[in-house]
This record gives sequence, C-alpha cells and structure tokens, in this order.
Amino acid sequence: MSFLNKVVIVTGSSSGIGAATAIEFSKEGAHVVLVGRNKEKLKNIRNQCVNVGKEPLVLVADFTKEDEAKSVIDKTITTYGKLDVLVNNAGTTREVDILNKNFMEAYDLVININLRAAVYLTHLAMPHLIDTKGNIVNISSSYAKIHVAKSISYCTSKAGLNHFTRCIAARLAPLNVRVNIVSPGPVRTDILENSGMTNYTWDMVGETTPLKRVSEPEEIAETVLFLASEKAKSITGADYAVDNGTTL
Repeated sequence: MSFLNKVVIVTGSSSGIGAATAIEFSKEGAHVVLVGRNKEKLKNIRNQCVNVGKEPLVLVADFTKEDEAKSVIDKTITTYGKLDVLVNNAGTTREVDILNKNFMEAYDLVININLRAAVYLTHLAMPHLIDTKGNIVNISSSYAKIHVAKSISYCTSKAGLNHFTRCIAARLAPLNVRVNIVSPGPVRTDILENSGMTNYTWDMVGETTPLKRVSEPEEIAETVLFLASEKAKSITGADYAVDNGTTL
C-alpha cells in the first residue's frame, strides 16, 4: 500500500494508535504531519518516522482551541501544498458517573476533544481533500455500540463521531471523498494512565474480550492504512471493528 508523497495528517500521534499509524504511513513513503500536545513524545515519534521514511512535520496543538486546530491545516498546506488523508485520532476519556457533581465538566472536555475537534478539523480540511479526492479515517471505539455506565461521555462522543462519519460520507461521496471509521476495542496504549484509570490493567481488560486479548496499536494502524489506500476505493461510510470480539 504505497502512499508515496501523499500528505497525511494524524492527530493524537504522540503515542498509541496515532503514533503507530504515523510510523506505518512513513514506511509507505508519505509526508506525515504529527500532531499532539506532548512535545517530547512527538519528538520521539518524529525520530521513529525519520528512521523508516521522510522527515515529518511536527505540530504541537490543542484541538479544544479553534485557532490551534486551524493552524494545523494552514501549516500543512503551506508546507506541502495539499492534503490527501486526514486521520482523526486525538481523543481522551474520563470515568465520571452522571450522578457525580463534576459530570458536566468531564462531559464537555471529552465531547470537545473526541467529537467537536474532529468535526471542526474535518470542516477545515474539506476544500483540500476535495481537491485531491482524498479521504478521512475516523478512529472511534467499540464503546460507541455498547453501554459502559461510568464512561457515558466517552461512549456518547464516539457514537456521535460514528454518525457524523456516516453523514459526511454520504455528503462527500459525489465529490469523490471517502470517509470511514475504525472502531478498536481494548488497545495497549497509555490511555489508562493518561485518564487516571489506575484501577485497571491491560491484562484485566483483555479478559473481558471474547478473544481474551488486547490489540497492539500496529493492528489498528494496518486497518487505517488499508481504508486510506486505493485498495479500499469502493469503501465509504464503513465501520471496521478491530476489537477482539468486544461488540459481539
């Protein structure tokens, strides 16, 4: 799946699924735009991309701030003159029950990062993706389809992202822009640590899946590259579950 000289933005690429996806695109010859909030982590992924491909463009941005989101698109176009693929991967979660007095604070944070930021970045990217007949891959979650009582905000944000994807896939199909979803189940990333969910381990989480395992980030990245490639030219509005059977 060659992406030689294609320009690919991967949000949330400082670690986990985003980092693995950026590295895989680099291996295939793409000009990758790394975007995240942690400068040191981005530097590490930048080095890994250089080792297997081209020098990436590294951008530090907080997608809850519209001006920083806009700067990602502007700097990409200024640097490369085009955009071929947008991977909306940036996300977070907070385990706060709706009965908790701080629920709305957690809800707003999760919705703003997981859903609103993806919608806004997609809106900004559209003219450029129409020009290149490019495509979008949105990273959702198996939690969009199941209920998890203490992860209401996360489940809601991902369900919203799924329907947004279907809506714009239908809208953009006549313009030859494809939009698809990858829905991971448990993936071995730093999301538990980053979200303060210290009561869990990945071994515990893996035991909850039918296949009794947790995916590695590279497994998700491989699916993203397939959907972004010419091999998937007839696929739009699809939701690919890579979840070890979680949604069964």
